[in-house]
Amino acid sequence: MTARRPFRPATLLAAGMLFALTACGTAPWDDPETTGSTAAADATPTDAATATPTAEPAPVETIQVIQNDLAAGNAQRTLTAGAASLGVTYWSTLSMDQWVSGASKPLSLSISGSLVPDDGQGLYLSRVSLSADVKDADGNALPSPAVVTDDASVEPGYAITAPYSYNQTFVVPPVDDRAASVTFTLTYEVLIQTTPTSEDYAKQSAVDTLTVAIAQPPAEATDAATPDASGEPAADVTATS
Repeated sequence: MTARRPFRPATLLAAGMLFALTACGTAPWDDPETTGSTAAADATPTDAATATPTAEPAPVETIQVIQNDLAAGNAQRTLTAGAASLGVTYWSTLSMDQWVSGASKPLSLSISGSLVPDDGQGLYLSRVSLSADVKDADGNALPSPAVVTDDASVEPGYAITAPYSYNQTFVVPPVDDRAASVTFTLTYEVLIQTTPTSEDYAKQSAVDTLTVAIAQPPAEATDAATPDASGEPAADVTATS
């Protein structure tokens, strides 16, 4: 009698399950548990770009410099009018810190001349004209005094060759409270004798400009002051001999 081997279905079932697990399993290099990462984990989101705020520079206060040709006390100029050379000196008997808008401001000048070449002819100053251009700190025009003219009271004019000279003081009246400077334009008209014995004269002229700053009151006084914006004509400049 032939012995029969007992049928072991449990063994076959276990083997089949092992095969199924092996055949359907994930490869080790794709297993998150063995690689320690996933595709989603590998893709690290990039941090959003953060705009760094830029600090705006603090406003810088602008200092306005007003020209003042008399800051050194006086100004000297050399002008040419044809064959005549004119030496002019400007000054004021009022200190610059007192050249405020509401004050009467004296402007003095002295002029002498010579001829090149000098053949002995006469040189005479026949007229001096002065205009004043008043401006605020931004360069805007303000009401200004009318032009003043000093005509020679003798014929043919004032002798200005050595040892003689012409001296005059012009008084500038109060100006607009907003004034920061006054620019003077001066025109000198001279007569040159054609020959030492001739009664004929050649007329020549020279023009010069002079800027004087208007002294500003302290900030407290400026804030309290009410600007004169009436636009009314300024008073006239006067000449005193």
